[in-house]
Amino acid sequence: MNDLLTRLLQRLDEPAARYAELDRYYTGRQPLAFLSPEAKTALGNRFGRMASNIPRLAVTALAERLRVTGFTGAQVWEDWTRNDLDQLAGVAHREALLLGDAYVIVWADQYGRPKVTVESAKQVAALTDPGTRRITHAVKRWETDTTTEAVLYGPTEILRLRAEQTGATTAGFRVVETLANPLGVVPVVRLRNTDRLLEEGCSEIEDLKPLVDALNKSLADMMVTSEYVGRPRRWATGIELEEDDAGRAVNPIPEGNRAMISESADSKFGQLAAADLSGYEASVRVLLGQIMAVSALPAHYVGVFTDNPASADALRASEASLTARAEARQAQFGRAWEDVARLIVAVRDGTGPEQVDVRVQWADAATRSVAQEADAIVKLFTAGLLPAPYALRRLGYTDDDVHTIPSIPAIA
Repeated sequence: MNDLLTRLLQRLDEPAARYAELDRYYTGRQPLAFLSPEAKTALGNRFGRMASNIPRLAVTALAERLRVTGFTGAQVWEDWTRNDLDQLAGVAHREALLLGDAYVIVWADQYGRPKVTVESAKQVAALTDPGTRRITHAVKRWETDTTTEAVLYGPTEILRLRAEQTGATTAGFRVVETLANPLGVVPVVRLRNTDRLLEEGCSEIEDLKPLVDALNKSLADMMVTSEYVGRPRRWATGIELEEDDAGRAVNPIPEGNRAMISESADSKFGQLAAADLSGYEASVRVLLGQIMAVSALPAHYVGVFTDNPASADALRASEASLTARAEARQAQFGRAWEDVARLIVAVRDGTGPEQVDVRVQWADAATRSVAQEADAIVKLFTAGLLPAPYALRRLGYTDDDVHTIPSIPAIA
């Protein structure tokens, strides 16, 4: 047990630095790249944070199109909503899209009802069988004010462990409780964000990081240029300079003065031409084009607009790549949510998870107005091509809503 626990806890700690970096990009607190040491010295602490938070947009734009609307094959929705998964499923999607992995743990509460919790990859790690690619063991570790707690999940038993200090990593844990696992499988499900078969989960913003660094550099350069030479600079000759208490020369005409006055007949005044910032605009547009190509974000998501507003059909067409990517993520995460549903039924009914046949249903990932969606579905229903329950689900009704709505007579 000690070797297994150590191996799992080491796997939990391995990606900590990568997760910290992804968090900085997601919150827009990453360090400014491509800035020379000389520029840092010249700017000192006068330059604040400059970051265009494209990574958060790339994650949320996908996550908002991943909405579970129900299950077929088993009655799961009541337990789903009781565990607040109608809201927390979106949290799991964002965690998986950002960090590459997210986890869901299914067990029983004090009343014997299924209890489902969404977990971060920062606290949960798992080992998988290389042949079946199913989870064989998992661990969750967290800290309290005075202790470090851990739970080791196995197919036959679950161990609660505790270390009597905070910050424990792999040592100092002792078993405080042993529970039998009647499910026969590890009650931990992994949401893995990858389109590869054998690769680990990958963040949606991994490919965006160098492009976002370049974009932030261009924006920072533009702001610095705007501050120093973007405004027209004034000059004057033939005016006697003033000195401060330290003997340093200062401008005799304060920057805020609207008029420049001198008593000397030899004084001359002028103004330098302002710097042209169009080069920075071109640089930003090139980088945004690369960002859109990599992230599948349409132009109107990143603030690139034309003089003529696009029509609704044109906007939907521009979102086609993002919609296709969201549908691919639905296929990836759908199997995990079906495993969660099987565990819910197994905990509630005492059956084996492998005996439960259930399928997840998703809301349409494409952007459509309510009127357009309703018009299309009503026409299909009127033509007799859609049954009433399916038509209601396509309109966004949950399974509970479908069962409470009076039956609609079939169209002849």
